[in-house]
Amino acid sequence: MNFEQVMAELAILGKDRSKKIYMSNGAQEPLFGVATGAMKPMKKEIHINQSLAEQLYATGNYDAMYFAGVIADAKNMTAEDFNRWMEGAYFYMISDFVVAVTLAESPLGQEISDCWIASSDELLMSAGWSCYCWMLGNQKDEYFDMLKLKGMLDTIKDEVHEQPLRTKLAMNNFIHTVGVSFKPLHKEALAIAKEIGNINIVKSDGRATTISAVATIEKNIDNGRIGFKRKHVRC
Repeated sequence: MNFEQVMAELAILGKDRSKKIYMSNGAQEPLFGVATGAMKPMKKEIHINQSLAEQLYATGNYDAMYFAGVIADAKNMTAEDFNRWMEGAYFYMISDFVVAVTLAESPLGQEISDCWIASSDELLMSAGWSCYCWMLGNQKDEYFDMLKLKGMLDTIKDEVHEQPLRTKLAMNNFIHTVGVSFKPLHKEALAIAKEIGNINIVKSDGRATTISAVATIEKNIDNGRIGFKRKHVRC
């Protein structure tokens, strides 16, 4: 399939209900509203195609950008490629679920995520923490430096309450992902989650709520899922 064929197929697959949901979460026109599962037949036909992925991502169409991440050649993308993609990631469903997911399959995953986390930009920080979540849920424990991850947990403990919305959410996800998917720090992650307590979240519409990693970790303990790893990061 070429660029025109993919865009035509995405237009056919779009649903008004999905479009409304995506837009309620921050997506902007242009978009079709394609369910991610509906893209799988195209993925099987195309496999990996970086040049096509670049064409699709450059459209600014949310569905095309999402599918770009599905077919991107993550292992051969450069730091410049990922930073350029982040420049086009205008809301969290692109930064955390397209760019960060693609980066998680790159050998540059930790290096680039560390740079993003160290920035003061909300979506960069969110994408960096989220990429670690995707990697932790897929890579063997030996892939990571335990002391480094422990330091990251300590950073969250000290800073999470002062962070912007998307960074708070990604930090909270990091805590429970370490607690569930990285056995060497399971106890430490649970202890830090308890020490942090509830994290206050105020959404863009003004609604307030609280989140905590404790319940998620404890639920996975009860279900015998500590040490869980997924086979694949991308669909």
